[in-house]
Amino acid sequence: MATWSNADTLSSWKKLQSLKGMVSVKDELSSANAVNRIKEYSVPMAEGLTYNYAAKQVNEQILKTLQELSDESQLLEKFEALYNGEVVNTGEKRMVLHQLTRGQLGKDVTADGVNKREFYIKEQKRIADFADKVHSGKIVNEKGEKFTSVCQIGIGGSDLGPRAMYLALENWAKKNGTFKMDAHFISNVDPDDASAVLASIDLAHTIFILVSKSGTTLETLTNESFVKAGLKKAGLEVSKHMIAVTSETSPLAHNPDYMEAFYMDDYIGGRYSSCSGVGGAVLSLAFGPKVFADFLDGAAAEDKTALNKDIRKNPALLDALIGVYERNVQEYPSTAILPYSQALSRFPAHLQQLDMESNGKSVNRDGKEINYVTGPVIFGEPGTNGQHSFYQLLHQGTNIVPLQFIAFSENQTGKDVVIEDSTSQKKLCANVVAQIVAFACGKTDADPNKSFAGNRPSSLIYGKSLTPKTLGALLAHYENKVMFQGFVWNINSFDQEGVQLGKKLAKAVLSNNMEPALAEYASLLIK
Repeated sequence: MATWSNADTLSSWKKLQSLKGMVSVKDELSSANAVNRIKEYSVPMAEGLTYNYAAKQVNEQILKTLQELSDESQLLEKFEALYNGEVVNTGEKRMVLHQLTRGQLGKDVTADGVNKREFYIKEQKRIADFADKVHSGKIVNEKGEKFTSVCQIGIGGSDLGPRAMYLALENWAKKNGTFKMDAHFISNVDPDDASAVLASIDLAHTIFILVSKSGTTLETLTNESFVKAGLKKAGLEVSKHMIAVTSETSPLAHNPDYMEAFYMDDYIGGRYSSCSGVGGAVLSLAFGPKVFADFLDGAAAEDKTALNKDIRKNPALLDALIGVYERNVQEYPSTAILPYSQALSRFPAHLQQLDMESNGKSVNRDGKEINYVTGPVIFGEPGTNGQHSFYQLLHQGTNIVPLQFIAFSENQTGKDVVIEDSTSQKKLCANVVAQIVAFACGKTDADPNKSFAGNRPSSLIYGKSLTPKTLGALLAHYENKVMFQGFVWNINSFDQEGVQLGKKLAKAVLSNNMEPALAEYASLLIK
């Protein structure tokens, strides 16, 4: 039975505080032992990926203490409790079952009178059957014509994850002959968003996916009405163009406005829902059910690596603990995610929600205030674009920002060109390794404006190429990293009360039931 305690009550936590600033990556990567360190400070992930942490500010003593912290915090026991169906989400008094959408890690979990693993498999198969019928022409529009596009209507986790995954696999699918339908996304309640998307697609040949677990999300239902009006204006039958991904108890279920509804449940948080029907419907329609199944297999394979108690053999756990050391001992307030892959252009935005919505908490699992900092600010852009944007601050700014690079040896399209004796892909990879060493080692110059202090820590996740399986593994790595950090900090990583107050006040504005300050601000914008 795992014991949930605040981190600062643990002896290993107190021991870790004494190890601040004891490692200079500038010295480590400038030393004669640099090659050995780069080789040794490396952990295999699933699907051919590797997590390398040689440029992090850790040594054997710090790693040993992080192992002690993991053991004393009972992180693996807490993970086991989670995947075996204990109520780990204390804020909403719910189980947390997103790993179960992609594989069985422990014993059977029963809820709502059903075996949940069987429920998720059933929904995945229903989505696959529907997608196959759309692709074969068995399901068509009111004129008997095949659908060629899909458009997802959702916000937050119903948009960020699925959109990031779609963009990550679009070029791969086109290169490998599995591209079926182009996908579009409407999320912002700003009418300019929906207007722009509707103007860019062929409405008559588009399936719209409305995603809302509760069926009551204000922004999503507003955009649904916008889309329905557009369909009606074009003379199209709404029920022939819309499906829903929702819970079985929502008003969207068994609703004649939708040609089909696929189900999720309260045990899958929005930011953790890419492996459920939230991601499954759009990805299966866009690329085919086999691609989505491979994505799930990659995630399931990475979940298995998270079961190892040895932090040196558990990449997500090690990544999480080094992050705790950086946040709570080194006192770094933010982390940059830097994918050197254009396919991952929206992946940092998804991780921003995943991490900051999960671990942006200041009370523990029992609702009591904690005395240490928790989740960092997450931001990022794909390289090399970021190098010509915010890297100036990362290299020479007054704050040290830990970095996480993601890179692949090969691109997705197979297309390239040789310029000045090297290909574009080689130039991309050269920039990755150059940045890691530049951040770590810096440069001394007589001109202070041209000096680089170095000792900026980074890690690297790398592999051969970005495929459905490697993407699934990458997603699961970060989901599990965030989970382990929440366990260390003794916070509930699976609710999001911080987004609720603004929603409540917005409804007060719309109902004209406002306090004076709210009314005055409203008068500035609402005419």
